[in-house]
Amino acid sequence: MTSESNQPAPHPTHRAGDVVLRDGSTVKVRPLEPQDEQRLLDFFRLLSEESRWLRFFSFVKDKLLAAEAHREATVDYVRTFGLIALTGGEERVVGHALYSALGDDRADAAFAVADDYQGRGLGTILVGQLAQVAAANGIQVFEADVLASNHKMLGVFRRSGFPIKVTVTTGQLHVVFPTSFTGDAVAQFEQREQVSAINALKLFLSPRSVAVIGASRERGTIGGEIFHNLLSYEFAGPVYPVNPSAEVIQSVLAYSTVEAISGPVDLAVIAVPGAHVLEVARQCGRKGVRALVVISAGFAETGDEGRARQNELLRICRMTGMRLIGPNCMGIVNTDSSIRLDATFAPHVPLAGRVGFFSQSGALGLAIIDHANLLGLGISSFISIGNKADISGNDLLNYWESDPGTDVILLYLESFGNPKKFSQIARRVGRKKPIVVVKSGRSPAGARAASSHTGALLAASDVTVDALFRQAGVIRTDTLEELFDVASLLANQPIPKGRRVGIITNAGGPAILCADACEAEGLTVPTLEKESMAELRSLLPAESSVTNPVDMIASATADDYRKAIAIVAEDPNIDALVVIFTPPLVTRAEDVARAIVEGARNFKSSKPLVTVFLSARGVPEELKTLELRVPSFAFPEAAATALARVVRYGEWRERPKSEPPHFEDLRRDEAAAIVATALARNDGWLTVEETANLLSCYGLPLVRQRVVRNATEAGEAAEEIGGEVALKAAATGLLHKTEAGAVRLHLIGARQVSAAGAEMAQKLADGGQAPVAFVVQPMISDGVEMLVGLAHDPQFGPVVACGAGGIFVELMRDVSVRLTPLTRHDASEMIRSLKSYPLLTGFRGSPVCDTAALEDGLLRVSAMVEDLPQIAELDCNPFVVRTQGAVILDARVRVVAPEPPQLLGARR
Repeated sequence: MTSESNQPAPHPTHRAGDVVLRDGSTVKVRPLEPQDEQRLLDFFRLLSEESRWLRFFSFVKDKLLAAEAHREATVDYVRTFGLIALTGGEERVVGHALYSALGDDRADAAFAVADDYQGRGLGTILVGQLAQVAAANGIQVFEADVLASNHKMLGVFRRSGFPIKVTVTTGQLHVVFPTSFTGDAVAQFEQREQVSAINALKLFLSPRSVAVIGASRERGTIGGEIFHNLLSYEFAGPVYPVNPSAEVIQSVLAYSTVEAISGPVDLAVIAVPGAHVLEVARQCGRKGVRALVVISAGFAETGDEGRARQNELLRICRMTGMRLIGPNCMGIVNTDSSIRLDATFAPHVPLAGRVGFFSQSGALGLAIIDHANLLGLGISSFISIGNKADISGNDLLNYWESDPGTDVILLYLESFGNPKKFSQIARRVGRKKPIVVVKSGRSPAGARAASSHTGALLAASDVTVDALFRQAGVIRTDTLEELFDVASLLANQPIPKGRRVGIITNAGGPAILCADACEAEGLTVPTLEKESMAELRSLLPAESSVTNPVDMIASATADDYRKAIAIVAEDPNIDALVVIFTPPLVTRAEDVARAIVEGARNFKSSKPLVTVFLSARGVPEELKTLELRVPSFAFPEAAATALARVVRYGEWRERPKSEPPHFEDLRRDEAAAIVATALARNDGWLTVEETANLLSCYGLPLVRQRVVRNATEAGEAAEEIGGEVALKAAATGLLHKTEAGAVRLHLIGARQVSAAGAEMAQKLADGGQAPVAFVVQPMISDGVEMLVGLAHDPQFGPVVACGAGGIFVELMRDVSVRLTPLTRHDASEMIRSLKSYPLLTGFRGSPVCDTAALEDGLLRVSAMVEDLPQIAELDCNPFVVRTQGAVILDARVRVVAPEPPQLLGARR
């Protein structure tokens, strides 16, 4: 609310951002400012008579329009709030949204969109963003009066996903809807973002015409090769070379500027020196180009000056509605036979296929195309994204999900722009199409400073990236070679139904290596059924082994391979086959390859088959038949690793979808008040009492305890509790109590506790950390000590950790993590993946512990931080898991004011 002096709230700059419209273009949306009055008036004046009538319910005269613009531009950012959408170099207003409070929690809302921007999704975005702002300012309900004939505005409200209630009055409709986002509203906006991303990528991958700005007559130059590749690959539309210093380029009439081209240009590929890119981009904006691929370097990768140049390039694109790939990239490819776009300077054209490939590295992009061709791995589209100033990997995931020509998605990532959004999209896309990723940067140069045990465990590590990929079903590989191994399997063979592998070989050594690798990767090599072994015995020499691995010995012929494959493939104990060939003196690799393809072609059931040809000659061409491609690996271990990764993906995809649990016993309002009080002190850490109360609000089982002021009162509390007790000191800045000597265990009686407290107080005071309180707890001697914690990663958001706890937590570093919100499956998988998990399940006769209580603790911590993003760090250590239930012996919580949320759909 506004202050008593009626001064407006500070200008909310964080509410500004660029948004993508349904057609893939962009506009800038920001809060309205008083100085925007003239812009707003111009917007009202340019509305058609019909639009003005629908907005103001009358044909407003110019003088009244000026008064209305003045009134609506006067906002305080709390009780009244306006948003405007801008485009063009002059920042023309093309959309306006406003609310004015009617009471404490209700507001009147009004919206208008320029006639030439109607039907592009801008109205829906403005409704959602204005609702998001209103909810943050305490406005719970929007009301809007709509003329009965204004079907467009009513459609905007319905498409927003908010549950609207419509009341009919004379000539008008009164619309009421909550500002809080329901699941349907969130789903509607996510779907809108997906459609926008798809249409944005179509601007690049399905253009009607292309201009190469910086095209050169000389082959071997970047501009020369890009233009040559577009021509030689036979792009389906016109290709215009642009070069002010040449009249003809590679036999095609050249243009001095893009604006000199007479026909329309959908896509411009810019390959001029970095210093000239901004002017070229302005020319493209004036020409009406819709998409830019900037090959040129000299931007954010070079330092502050380049970063400023990149920001200006993006600003030009935003204000003209153009989309941008790059800068500092190697281009894009679409192998669709109806388009045939090769806008790269790569020396070789990729084979056509059904694999979409994204690379942040241009140099790697060249190697990627070459290696894919070598393996016979066909590409549907390839995008080198460079500095990722605009179009991102998230956009490409949305596009490839809907692309009927893409079955497998490969990504080379160096960084994330929006990891949370990546996770949401990947979880959805991965259910339909596998995503395989190489993510570089596993070992950061320096550890992020962290004060809690959880923060220390997550700092300087790659575990958050692993957690994101694991939860989203993304297949992560360690190297590009492994990426291609997995891709070859996914693109050419069915996903295994289980983990059971059958191995066929003509040499025992490689088969043993393969079996060992399978077991190490979590696969199994089971014994075949008796009937299968009997068939194999009737086929193979007596010296052969027919159990599994099936060793046909060196004399095995190509026909032996074909028959053995048929037998093992039909065995009910087998889900996948690895066929290994070591060249003997007689049998030829080519014959074996043909036999393998024939055997695979006759499979009655859907089981993958991969091969290992241990030969200097490499993969036989016979395995690359057009109708059936069989992946081949150089060594058995590589085949086992690729197969295991695909198996794990298949298990994830078959797992039923699950949602985070809903807890009925949470006291959310009370918890929010505790956090708000702590934030007001501005010292970060909650007090002992606040921590206990916060955990209680979320049903987390803190041990019974007494908080007292001094050593004498600690003794009295020990008498009341009775039996053995633990004594702990609380002091400002005291984080690791055990190391500081602020914990004493197994104390009995008032005298012993008081003496220990006095000694502890003196020691801490001498070290400059005099205790402000003491905590007395009953001793808990049974159970297994675990850690349940949380840290807020600046990129990934809240990360929940579970691991071996107690005083050796950072030494053991046995931890598993997941990003919030957690599902029950996440919590269960976290616990079962720990090396210390056997301690909970009766290791060497120890009691079996209540793992369900540990799972419940993880889920409640996840729910807490989802409700309270102010929680930056939380430690429950030890979290003692007992035979029945669990109990937390020590806990600490740190809170910080979170960054304001980004506006709905905004791209910064």
